[in-house]
Amino acid sequence: MELRDHGRYGYSALPERPDYHWPGGKRLALCICNNIEIFSYRSGLGSDSATLTAPQTHRNYAWRDYGNRVGQWYLFDLLEECGLPASHNVNSAVLRQYPQILQRILSRGDEIVSHGRSNGERQDVLSENEERQLIAEATEEITSLAGYQPKGWMGPYFAQSEVTLDLLQEAGYEFMLDWPVDDQPVWMRTRGGHILSVPYSVELNDSPSMVFRQESIASFECMIIDQFDEMLFQSAKRPLVFSLITHPFIIGHPYRLHALRRALAHILLHRDEIWITTVGGVNAHIRSLPSGILPGAPD
Repeated sequence: MELRDHGRYGYSALPERPDYHWPGGKRLALCICNNIEIFSYRSGLGSDSATLTAPQTHRNYAWRDYGNRVGQWYLFDLLEECGLPASHNVNSAVLRQYPQILQRILSRGDEIVSHGRSNGERQDVLSENEERQLIAEATEEITSLAGYQPKGWMGPYFAQSEVTLDLLQEAGYEFMLDWPVDDQPVWMRTRGGHILSVPYSVELNDSPSMVFRQESIASFECMIIDQFDEMLFQSAKRPLVFSLITHPFIIGHPYRLHALRRALAHILLHRDEIWITTVGGVNAHIRSLPSGILPGAPD
């Protein structure tokens, strides 16, 4: 049997890679990536709080909209209390329909990562021209409302087609979050050059964990702490990226938020040992390093 290869990066064993440091000589980067999403009422795609294959109803629409009305504001306040920045993967329609969210992001100085037009759709089922249009429309809407073009992309539902990386690089994106392939950034080949893959966890992610695998918030809290402690230990050998992924309609419910508060308090006991940044901060630092440091480095 001949295995089909994607051609986007080559194999690189972790112990064989060149060493480098994050700013200040730190070895572990902390990134909080929060997904702010909008959905179509009773149509399109959208997860359910209880049943994986549930149809789109008023109930699950309301459950998800709770995140934008309530949960996101709890989360903003918690980030403020902890003194933490965040990267927000934002559907462009969110910024148009809920300008208060945009203003809070801008006032905090947080990062916006483009997350498509809405989470009522996905891009991997589109033709190349349709996908190019989706990327262009999302980019133009965020740019016009936020005042700058995002450098990063996260596809709704982690979805990519065969040509997504090519289209993103051609649209001016510097990095994306859709390939959970590594705990270090990796260069990905495109037909027009390269794009950076910044680590984005599909494991330490409240949606697949608590919605799709039906784990409890107690389990997720333990996952956060264990992941952080082990990565801090492993980072003595090599630089790593710890990414914590949230959705306000999931983590923003008070009992879950309280568990997140405890987990962040544990992490911040080590504040002086880690580099607290955004995924865009990771991208910028990597681009400042000499060529050849990263796996799959540009030719």
